Amino acid sequence: MSLPIVAIVGRPNVGKSTLFNKLIGQRLSIVEDTPGVTRDRIYAKCEWLNHEFMLVDTGGIEPDSDDVILSQMRRQAELAITKADVTVLVTDMTCGVTANDYEVAAMLQKSGKPIILCVNKCDGVGEPPVEFYEFYNLGLGDPVQVSAVHGHGTGDLLDAVYEHLTFSDEEEEGEDAVNVAVIGKPNAGKSSLINMLCRNKKLAMTSSKPGKTRLVNHFLINREWYLVDLPGYGYAKMSATAKQKLEQVIRNYINLSEEMVMLFVLIDSRHDIGQVDMDFLIELGQSQIPFAIIFTKGDKNGPVALAKQVDKMKAQILELWEELPPTFISSSETGLGRDEILGYIESVLEQMKDNQ
Repeated sequence: MSLPIVAIVGRPNVGKSTLFNKLIGQRLSIVEDTPGVTRDRIYAKCEWLNHEFMLVDTGGIEPDSDDVILSQMRRQAELAITKADVTVLVTDMTCGVTANDYEVAAMLQKSGKPIILCVNKCDGVGEPPVEFYEFYNLGLGDPVQVSAVHGHGTGDLLDAVYEHLTFSDEEEEGEDAVNVAVIGKPNAGKSSLINMLCRNKKLAMTSSKPGKTRLVNHFLINREWYLVDLPGYGYAKMSATAKQKLEQVIRNYINLSEEMVMLFVLIDSRHDIGQVDMDFLIELGQSQIPFAIIFTKGDKNGPVALAKQVDKMKAQILELWEELPPTFISSSETGLGRDEILGYIESVLEQMKDNQ
């Protein structure tokens, strides 16, 4: 069976080729400020989570242009979309949502293929600007915040793509394996933490099992247990209907999953525990769901400031609980906390085996 195909499309000069080069790790596509420098389809292999797929860079799509070259570029992009298993629509944060973006999005939706909305040129750090949420209006689901120049968000983008790919060598192993789930608010560092753990030499990623919904991902570790990536909670910029649906997905998994044996709640170590996080922890306690807390992004503050902030957050938790749940500090950039988290998971799994 041939490799799955992922096509990168969008209007000219949104950074498709820069993103393409960043994802494959080398410079194959021409990158200039002049719109339309990529006129033909360019193919290259891309690897993510120990699986390869074919990535395709296309020329910019100008839906209404009569220019001969632009029309040919559009035709090449349409051919790529037809053959693709997944399409990544790249847009430009600095320009906002344009009329052409709407037209390209409508064209992609007619294909019936999975579409990942990438908002490129989000070169700042932290929470996205308010303008970012305008991209929800394209009707393609949750946008992925990316900076192709700096590489920010490319892991999240690849995770979203990977969710929709099928690989011929997938083995149906671990169907009844226990689940260790990870959850947190958006931008708490969930995907980065998962990638850090899966790159550890103690782990052997053998397959990825997309969840029964497009919002939950299962990653089989050592053919023994699943690391489960749950959707974030507490989205501020989301319709009431979408928010309710997301909350229901989370509650159904946490309260009804018979395989989940542990839940890690991720909290950004740079800030106090907000009300959304606290309400979620209270709900877990009321439902008697076992959980541990990981304070993420531990590299962003100095050691003294980090320790002081973590102590402050622990004090917040002790205002509601008689004793702390297990807590860890992590940094996906430096690997801080990786051995401790994996060790804790191993100890819980060993204890389960002893009790069987």
